Amino acid sequence: MTTTSESTESTELTESTALPDPYAAREAVHEQVVDGFGTVRFLPLDPRTDTDVVHRWVSEERASFWGMNGLTKEQVQEIYAHMDTLDTHHALLALRDGVPVALFQTYEPEADRVSECYDVQPGDIGVHVLLGPPGQEGGRHGWSSALLTAFTAYVLLGLDRQRIVVDPDERNEKAIARLLRQGFEAGPRVVLPEIDLPDVYLPEKRAQLAFLTRERAFAPVTCPG
Repeated sequence: MTTTSESTESTELTESTALPDPYAAREAVHEQVVDGFGTVRFLPLDPRTDTDVVHRWVSEERASFWGMNGLTKEQVQEIYAHMDTLDTHHALLALRDGVPVALFQTYEPEADRVSECYDVQPGDIGVHVLLGPPGQEGGRHGWSSALLTAFTAYVLLGLDRQRIVVDPDERNEKAIARLLRQGFEAGPRVVLPEIDLPDVYLPEKRAQLAFLTRERAFAPVTCPG
């Protein structure tokens, strides 16, 4: 039988020898406390140390629109290692209270194929969003809104941009509906051209453009009188 003192000693030992947060020492580009959700931190993606998490996410069937289903871990690492050399495209790992929960990417529209499909304005920035899978707690009502709220603040305020553009696959109705609920306004449906370069291959993509301006994102909420 375990005595009370032995139980207490065991608990203290477990707490004192808990594994350190592997992300704590990494510098975040943005940190924000979201009420009712937790502390959100965005870290520049490290292709060497973050590939296991990202490969697991992009390999799931629900992430088929991300375009990396079937790729090996090495191939995913190569893609993000190449992106890490670019000044126009950046990948960020989102953490909630120290746990990875999403992958965000930002890009300069004029350096992307989307520029062939709409009139790029000064202050525009493109983003891609991949939410991580639910944990053992199951469904996560409000998670996407909380993460997008923090990401919007980082992109529009932290990076001092005027408008966000997104280009989800037109078949990804769930993602499109999520963005519209977040305040994005639907733009035209377009066909993003195929890109076939030595370092990058992207198949043709039928996309639904959507936009979120700074004014709309941070417009004061008015209550009916």
